Amino acid sequence: MSDLPTNLKTNPRLSNWLSIEAGGRVEVRSGKVELGQGITTALARIAAQELDVAFTRIAMRPASTDGAPNEGFTSGSLSVQDSGSALRQVCAETRALFLDEAARRMEVSPADLVVRDGEIRVRGAAQLPGTSYWELAGVISLDRDATGQAPPQAPRTSDADEPQRLDLPAKILGQPVFLHDLELPGMLHGRVLHPPSTLALLRDVDIMAMKGLPGVVEVVRDGSFLGVIAHTEQQAALALRKLESVARWDEQATLPDANALPAFLRSQPAETTVVSERNLDAAAPEGRRFAASYAKPFLAHASIAPSCGVARFAADGSRLEVWTHAQGVYPMQRDLGLLLEQPASSITVTHVPGAGCYGHNGADDAACEAVLLARAVPGRAVRLLWSRADELGWSPLGPAMSVDVKATVDDGGRIVDWEHEVWSNGHSLRPGRASYPVFRAAMFLGKPFTAPVAINMPVPTGGGAERNSIPTYGFPRHRVTNHRVLAMPLRTSALRGLGAVGNVFAAESFMDEIAQQLGVDPLAFRLRHAADDRTRAVLEEAARMADWQGRKAREGEGWGLAFARYKHNGAFCAAVAQVDVQRDVRVRNLWLAVDVGRVVVADGVRNQLEGGAIQTVSWATREEVRFDATRVTSDSWESYPILRFSEVPAVHISLLDRPAEKSVGAGEATHGPVAAAIANAVADAVGVRVRELPLTRERLEQALQQA
Repeated sequence: MSDLPTNLKTNPRLSNWLSIEAGGRVEVRSGKVELGQGITTALARIAAQELDVAFTRIAMRPASTDGAPNEGFTSGSLSVQDSGSALRQVCAETRALFLDEAARRMEVSPADLVVRDGEIRVRGAAQLPGTSYWELAGVISLDRDATGQAPPQAPRTSDADEPQRLDLPAKILGQPVFLHDLELPGMLHGRVLHPPSTLALLRDVDIMAMKGLPGVVEVVRDGSFLGVIAHTEQQAALALRKLESVARWDEQATLPDANALPAFLRSQPAETTVVSERNLDAAAPEGRRFAASYAKPFLAHASIAPSCGVARFAADGSRLEVWTHAQGVYPMQRDLGLLLEQPASSITVTHVPGAGCYGHNGADDAACEAVLLARAVPGRAVRLLWSRADELGWSPLGPAMSVDVKATVDDGGRIVDWEHEVWSNGHSLRPGRASYPVFRAAMFLGKPFTAPVAINMPVPTGGGAERNSIPTYGFPRHRVTNHRVLAMPLRTSALRGLGAVGNVFAAESFMDEIAQQLGVDPLAFRLRHAADDRTRAVLEEAARMADWQGRKAREGEGWGLAFARYKHNGAFCAAVAQVDVQRDVRVRNLWLAVDVGRVVVADGVRNQLEGGAIQTVSWATREEVRFDATRVTSDSWESYPILRFSEVPAVHISLLDRPAEKSVGAGEATHGPVAAAIANAVADAVGVRVRELPLTRERLEQALQQA
C-alpha cells in the first residue's frame, strides 16, 4: 500500500473505480469533475491504454457521492497527476487479474498473453482459442483492494491516435448538458434575495405583499436568508423584484479603500509564518542590494454562466439529492450534513457541468441556497439560479496581495540572497475543511453559523497565498515569509492559481528589474540562475519560438520574458509576450514552452495552456473588483470588463514531452509566467515599471508621471 498513488491509498477498492461489463464496455468512475478542462477524456484515454481496449469502450460516469471514489476537489492542476496515476494503477491491477485468470484457463504464463481491444490471446498463436475481458467479467471480482504489485505498462502516446474530446460535441451542438439545462419532473424555480452589502442584516420584510403574485409557491425566510419559489423561472425572477422592494436592511460601512489595498493588507492583524529559508545561519552576503514592492487586486471568477443549483428532499425529508457544478461533491455532502444537522450519508451530491469554473466560485453557495429553498417544498425539486450581479458581487473572490521582494547580487552578477514577503488573505474557504458549514447563506440564518476566515493549504500540497513564493532558481540563500491577513472584509477563496499569480508576477518582474540595472539580457540572467536542465529547456525553447535574440521593437512595442515551475513541483512554463502600448495595453503574441512531464492528451494540454494564458491576459490588463465602503460595485460586465474576442492574442505553444517523467497538470501553469511576461513587456515598451495589476491606462499614466 505504501507505493500506491495518494488517491488510491485513500480509495483502495478497485470496484470503486472500475467495472468490466459483459457487454463489452468498461465503466470508469472518478471523483474528479469535468469543468471544461477535458479531464474525462484524459482519464478515459489512460484507462483505454492501460487496459488495451478501444477508447470507445470506455464509459465515464459523472462524479457522485453515490459510488465514485472520494477524491476531494478538482483543483490545483492535480487531476491527471493524482486521479490519473490512481486510475492507471487500478487498470494495471485489473488487467493483471484478468490475465492471471486467462493464463490459468489456457495453461500458459501471463507473460505469454497479449490483449487487443479486450481480447486475450497467446502471443504468436492466433490460431489458438482465446478469451476476453467480457467473457471473464462474471468470474473476476474487483471487490478487492489495490496492492501496488502490478506495474503499469510502458508509456506509449502519439498525437496521431489522440481521441476527440468526450465533452465537446454536445456543447458545440447546443445540447442540454449543463446544470442550467437540467429539468426534473415537477421542478420548481427559486431565487434568493442576497443582502445589498457584505454584512447587511434583514430588518423586516412585508411577506403579505407577496400574496397573489402569479406562480409564487412559497416565500422562504430564515433570519436574513430570504428567497422565493415559483412555478417558472420568469415568475421567480419577477417575484424576486417585488421581494426586493418590500425588504429593508440594516447596513454598515466595513470595506477598506479600494485604491489603497496594499496599505490595508499590511495594517491588519495577521498570522505570520516562515514558509522557507535556506542557509540563513551564514552571514548575509555582501553585494549590491535591490528591493521592490508589487500588488494585485481582488479578482472575480467571472464565470460566463451565473451559478446554479438543484435540490430535492424526499417527501418525508429523510433524504436529499443535490445536483451541482461545484468542484467537490464529497466536501459539499459533508457541509450540507452539518448545515442540516443530518447524516451526510443521507445526502447524495452529483456533479453536472456548469459553463465556466476557475476555482471556488458561487456553485457551492447556489447549491446550498437551492437546498434551503427545497426544504420548504419536500418532494419537489427546486432549481436556484443566480443573476450576473449575484455572481460578480456575491461569490468568493480571489484575494488581493501585496508582495515585497529583496535581493543581493554579488560582483559576478549572481543573486546570492533573496527575500520574498507576502501579505494576503487566505486563499481557501472551501467546504469540507472546517467543523461548521462555510456556505455564505449559513452566516445569515436565524441560527447563524460562524463567519469563517479563509485559510491557506499546507505548502507541501501547494499552499495558498505562499504558492510559488519559494524561489525556483538556484539561489544559495533565501527567506520566504507569509502574513495571512485575518481581517476579511471581502469573502475570499480559491481562484485559479491561488497565490502563484501574484508571487510569480512579483518575482519575475523583479528578475527583469535586476537584469536591466545590471545591463544583462533577461534570458541570459535567468539561464545564469537556472537550477536544472528542464528549467533551461523551457526558457531556451520559448526564446527560440519568439526569436528572442532577433526581436526588434517598434515604438510603443515591448517584449517580455518570464518563467515559473508551478507549485515548485509541477509544470515548467516559460512565456514570452509581445505587447503594443498606445492608450491601452494590447497583447499581440504569446509564446509558451511547457513541460508537463508525460503528456496524456496533447490537444487537451494545449487547450488548458491556451485558456489559462488568455485568462491571464484579461487579469493582467483589465480585471479588478471595485467596491465602496459597503458593497462590491463591479457587478456587471460594464463595471467588471473581461477580455473580448477581438483582443485575444495569438498563442503559440511548444510541449516538451517527457514520457519517462510523471504527468503533472497544465491548467494553472501559465498564469504566473504570462502575467509577469506581460508586465515585463510593458516596461520594455514604455520605459517605466508598473508594479500593481492590472496594467491599466490609469496606472501607466501614473507611472509615467512619477518617472
